[in-house]
Amino acid sequence: MPRRPRSSSESRARCSGFPRARSISRGFEADDRMIINMGPQHPSTHGVLRIMLEIEGETVLRSKPVIGYLHTGMEKTAETLTYLQGTTNVTRMDYLSPLNNELVYCLAVEDLLGLELPERAIWIRMLMSELNRIASHVMWMATNGMDLGSTSMMIFGFRDREMVLAFFEKVTGLRMNNNYMRPGGVAADLPDGWEDDVSAIVDTIERRVEEYHELLTGQPIFRKRVVGVGIIKPEEAIALSATGPILRSTGVAWDLRRSMPYLAYDQVDFDVVVGTVGDTWDRYMVRINEILQSIRIVRQVVERMPSGPYRAQDPKVTPPPRARIDESMEALIHHFKLYTEGIRVPAGETYAAIESPRGEIGCYLVSDGSARPYRMHIRGPSFANLQSLPVMLRGALIADAIAITSSVDPVMGEVDR
Repeated sequence: MPRRPRSSSESRARCSGFPRARSISRGFEADDRMIINMGPQHPSTHGVLRIMLEIEGETVLRSKPVIGYLHTGMEKTAETLTYLQGTTNVTRMDYLSPLNNELVYCLAVEDLLGLELPERAIWIRMLMSELNRIASHVMWMATNGMDLGSTSMMIFGFRDREMVLAFFEKVTGLRMNNNYMRPGGVAADLPDGWEDDVSAIVDTIERRVEEYHELLTGQPIFRKRVVGVGIIKPEEAIALSATGPILRSTGVAWDLRRSMPYLAYDQVDFDVVVGTVGDTWDRYMVRINEILQSIRIVRQVVERMPSGPYRAQDPKVTPPPRARIDESMEALIHHFKLYTEGIRVPAGETYAAIESPRGEIGCYLVSDGSARPYRMHIRGPSFANLQSLPVMLRGALIADAIAITSSVDPVMGEVDR
């Protein structure tokens, strides 16, 4: 029996990867629809993200994020690295929040080791994590401004993030991909005068947030581009595993720093910022207010930073001080074994999760008792949050697709790992 020839719309739908559209809204015929690609090389996709858009006129009917253009193999690479080398790997997954990546990895390793950290190491980690959250959100303000045509906001954001990166360089030696947090603590203590540096940063950025409000929050064109645009409901966000500002913009007060406290977050005061509608405006307001909440946390850390060692004094994990190597044969042996064999972690598996600037980042780690992970898997917030993009784009205009995609704040290095 001869096969029925396909219509042009059927052929186009099959080539696109979308199922053939049968329901036609608003009286359009199927042939009036068009499949277009945004990305993978597009300034508004924030990396090599391809978004397939099915449109009718200017309206987005359906969309499909296509990933895999930046596959780095970082999870597989982790199996070839020692636990001490692992932080150099995970810090590169999300170049906007490298210290949060290092933190979740170290928490997983320390859980398997059954290691307890000194108080100063815990509070230093909290300080650096919150400064990293401020830097990441400020960077998002810059890129969001660029996407919506505000080059002033782009310049302001890069300018203000620079202060935080300069401090990171002073503490860790690097502006990005710091490799500062290590299993057992941090690589080095804070430099002299760090309190003044940090106070200057938070005081300045707190004032600059007022500039952001003057530039964007009350600006009528900006408000028309984001208010009521890209709405996602709380039940949809939960069903799609969205976390971070996307979930909190819907009114769900889920923040791991409060819901499942780690480090010393249960000892500091801060508010979990939530929205009401779940639109692009709420996601903007959540992030700008989270900058202020992080400043609040940082000031408490500056006031209450304990003294003492900045890494665990366990010779099986932490190399001995250089001076002891000249005096003690045992210290020399520990130093040699740590740098040649690495840390041997007891067999087992664990999952650690923290609240990164983009949401829940988790590290599932399996150890077979050797000095290298048997398996590592990262639960990346950008990867999970991208699932909510088709819901937010449905029914939006093409021009809104830029604002909505920007509000997800994806980092593709963390998606394609």
